[in-house]
Amino acid sequence: MKTKPRVVVGLSGGVDSSVAAKLLLDRGYEVIGMFMKNWHDESVTISNECPWMEDSTDAMLVAEKLGIPFQAIDLSEEYRERIVDYMFSEYEAGRTPNPDILCNREIKFDIFLKAAQKLKADFVATGHYCQKREISVDGKPVYQLIAGADPNKDQSYFLCQLSQEQLSKALFPIGHLQKPEVRKIAKEADLITAEKKDSQGLCFIGKVRLPDFLQQQLKPKKGRIIQIPENLPVFETLKVPAGIEPQDWDQETLDLICLPIHYTPNQGKVLGEHNGAHYFTVGQRKGLQVGGTGKPLFVVATDTRENVIYTGLGEDHPGLNRFGLFVKKDQVHWIREDLKLQAGESAVYEARIRYRQPLSKATLLMRENGLYVLFENAQKGVASGQFVAWYQGEECIGSGTIF
Repeated sequence: MKTKPRVVVGLSGGVDSSVAAKLLLDRGYEVIGMFMKNWHDESVTISNECPWMEDSTDAMLVAEKLGIPFQAIDLSEEYRERIVDYMFSEYEAGRTPNPDILCNREIKFDIFLKAAQKLKADFVATGHYCQKREISVDGKPVYQLIAGADPNKDQSYFLCQLSQEQLSKALFPIGHLQKPEVRKIAKEADLITAEKKDSQGLCFIGKVRLPDFLQQQLKPKKGRIIQIPENLPVFETLKVPAGIEPQDWDQETLDLICLPIHYTPNQGKVLGEHNGAHYFTVGQRKGLQVGGTGKPLFVVATDTRENVIYTGLGEDHPGLNRFGLFVKKDQVHWIREDLKLQAGESAVYEARIRYRQPLSKATLLMRENGLYVLFENAQKGVASGQFVAWYQGEECIGSGTIF
């Protein structure tokens, strides 16, 4: 008869998940370690940066040291279907995906969670730097996703698509710690991962040469690089109306400020050639290989249908800095379903559009067609396909895919 709550820890072979497992043991849980093998193709990973075999061995050695059961699970087919195919289709369509966010929603807290539940687990745990709290709303439990205590490592943004059901089954044992404390615990426990470097790159794939990875499916295709001048008439319409609250803006103003700008080649001059618009993203500076422009050149838009990259000169270019964005209705996700905005309602939160970006004050306006997010300060490099996440203090309230 089971007396202790059972938890399956996703042991990745890194220090964070190793310490997560140790802390759960210390707290009296029955702990099982499980390594997820999600990738087989070594051809696009940079040699020895994140080989899964080494990680699997390290995870097994940690489990052995802690005296917990260990098993490996092969999720590579599901990973390819749900994450890799999604990445290819998003880049092909000229959008910028975030595979780490999808990986948490679709793999760690869905496929992996279901595998853990087959082992009669009450919870799954990961080495994420974030925290979970439980409050009561109208007599029912509501789970809060709280930022990690280490501001340099907070990973709540990567979990911004989790649901209440997923959060109810999740544990984040190291979220209250600073990274140096985690390494200290690992060292004192004599865990093999104590000094191991953090992995970089795509979730579970490792450090990847992204162009090589994309070229597996998206072939190189020569196209034009166009420089867009700063004085296009459209940029005059992007200025935030003075003295009018966002809630009172008309629909035309909202759409101009929040929807992507569509350029045409005749609006600028040809600077050179690229190898495929689907390899580039809004805000990108490297890889254009165009010299002699004085100021640095940034991508302000991509057109994968016509295979054109539009660029702007300098980081103050009006095409690069936007005050708003839009999330289609079916792409709006509320972690806190009790705070969900209905059409016609608005709220002020703080938001970010990428990991580690400082939070910025934003007004959220819900309309029949979706959510308009209006920032107090211009945001650099707003790209379709990225996720915007909004917060109240340290709590992540919801998120959505940028149109």
